[in-house]
Amino acid sequence: MALFGTNDKDKPVSREPRDRILEKLAFASLDEQRKTRRWGIFFKSLMALYVLAFLVTFAMKGSSIGGLNVKESHTAVVDISGVISDGGDVDADVVIGGLKNAFEAENSKAVVMRINSPGGSPVQSSEIFDEIKRLRGKHPEKKVYAVVGDVCASGGYFIAAAADDIYANRSSLVGSIGVLMNGYGFVDTMDKLGVERRLVTAGENKGMLDPFSPLKEGDIERAKKLVGSIHEEFISAVEAGRGDRLKPSDDLFSGMVWTGVQAKELGLIDGFGDIGHVARDVIEAPRLVNYTPRPHILEELKAGLGVELRKLIGLPTSAAGFDIR
Repeated sequence: MALFGTNDKDKPVSREPRDRILEKLAFASLDEQRKTRRWGIFFKSLMALYVLAFLVTFAMKGSSIGGLNVKESHTAVVDISGVISDGGDVDADVVIGGLKNAFEAENSKAVVMRINSPGGSPVQSSEIFDEIKRLRGKHPEKKVYAVVGDVCASGGYFIAAAADDIYANRSSLVGSIGVLMNGYGFVDTMDKLGVERRLVTAGENKGMLDPFSPLKEGDIERAKKLVGSIHEEFISAVEAGRGDRLKPSDDLFSGMVWTGVQAKELGLIDGFGDIGHVARDVIEAPRLVNYTPRPHILEELKAGLGVELRKLIGLPTSAAGFDIR
């Protein structure tokens, strides 16, 4: 950078001394650092306020979880939302813990399972079903209701069948009393790519339905027997839970899914209404206390921050749609 120059007449033109320019640059740099620091403090303060608000909300919600400090009659709620799987959205151990607390709470008048699930693991569903039956026998004075949200299908309905009564919306999807085993076959793809499958097993059926090997004779029949056996367990549970309320139909256990209106006609549900209606008009205990076990506070904080940050930058916070299993 030139500090001195000449005009058209070759006369020297005075400019600011070098030290003045360096001084301005230094002040500009300091000013920029102050702005950066202020923004950093602002965002840290904002994050601290968010964490504080989250902790306060958690404390307020958590005060009544498990019946703590609830001295009046209320309806106990246990949420069953998402895919049923070990360690997943609906885990049998977690749900059973919530159900036990709900039944054992001194001032809970009845228990409501708020179900919104497309199904999932038959084992996890069966474990929850059996535990509901056990708790009903241990606490005969408390009825248990299932209230369906958008969908109560397959394993979700397996669980609901253990309730005394089931309520849904007219537009809810209910049923899908069936079992599936799915997979893919890549044999032709591998042939086209020139890839050879090398599979060594001990036991003639150990590699049954391997997606990279041709189907063996009898594989499909063996698989059908497996899912058929699980299907029979499912049917037995529904028949035990619903009894003579079920209306004879060739499609009842075919894996079909129905609207709430159709489900009512088939005897799969008992009436229409949301959780507020059931608590207020059926149980006559309008106060709701949620006994659904909550994750560790740090895990919930991490999840909550993740959702808020995704909202902030415009990313979706959940997947749309569902899978009838």
